[in-house]
Amino acid sequence: MRKKYISPGLFIASAFCIFPSALNAQSAKSRLQQTFDLAGKRSQATQYFLMESKLINYALDGKRVGTTTYRLRLKCIPAKLTNKAGDEYTCVRFTVQQGNGAEVEIPALKKWLYIFHEPGIDDKGQLFGIAHEKFENLTDGAGKPLPSDQTYHVYNAFIDFHSFCNVFAERAADGSGIQDLKQIGQKIVHASAFSEPPVNLGSKILPGSSFKNGQITLEFKGLGVVNGKECALIEYDSGESSFKMIMKPAPLMEIQAAGSSHYFGDIYKDLATNWVQKITMTEFVVAEVSLPIPPNKINSVVERHISILNVRASELGLQTQ
Repeated sequence: MRKKYISPGLFIASAFCIFPSALNAQSAKSRLQQTFDLAGKRSQATQYFLMESKLINYALDGKRVGTTTYRLRLKCIPAKLTNKAGDEYTCVRFTVQQGNGAEVEIPALKKWLYIFHEPGIDDKGQLFGIAHEKFENLTDGAGKPLPSDQTYHVYNAFIDFHSFCNVFAERAADGSGIQDLKQIGQKIVHASAFSEPPVNLGSKILPGSSFKNGQITLEFKGLGVVNGKECALIEYDSGESSFKMIMKPAPLMEIQAAGSSHYFGDIYKDLATNWVQKITMTEFVVAEVSLPIPPNKINSVVERHISILNVRASELGLQTQ
């Protein structure tokens, strides 16, 4: 009987095929089990963001009856590069699009510069220090006045941007925040849970209007790659949220709306630079609007989708700084 032999070369080659795989598996396992710092200082480099917020309106029979898309393009220069009190943001351009129609620009916001200091309400009662007067009497590129509901959504785009990028994605000054997520799988209740920020705006959305968050949670879900950068993947969830709005579309007319909201999404944060690379959000809003005239009550259902992308300057039509 002929003896069977195993070629030493083949055996060694096979062993070396298995060995790197075992090493890679061990390396991946170690990487996923290590401790991370998700609230480190951000790199001192100018950033560019493209934010898209899409609203879908539903009839009560479930049919989609219209969409509106808001696009905000922002440039951010860190405070240390400008020697200012906070990061300098410039609204490069803001557009509104109805359905599949053409984008309509909001001229008053083009190249608007403002300073973002820190999360909170300033001495004028303005959330994040976003100036309310900037959103009074907005018109489109043709000089046509923007409807009050669209005006609010234009303003709210800035609020949403900083809520996700500077509240959820940055260290919480008081209480639990992203700094407490050290390992994949950890979940915390955020310091902003059950907060009730004001949502009044100018002369059309009156004081007393507010949004009440539910039990906001952050969960460190894993790692991902965006823009070629290794990112931490953090999921946020608002829990059961609600709102109340008091609106005055005309001098002698007051409208009140009350409803519920549930929003949730993902944050991809660069582990090397600590800058957000991508954010997604989905929100479902159900409301009842009370009118002083017939039909007196109107119900509405809205679905919102937001994406925020960290992009190159050229994607905003700018030169790299």
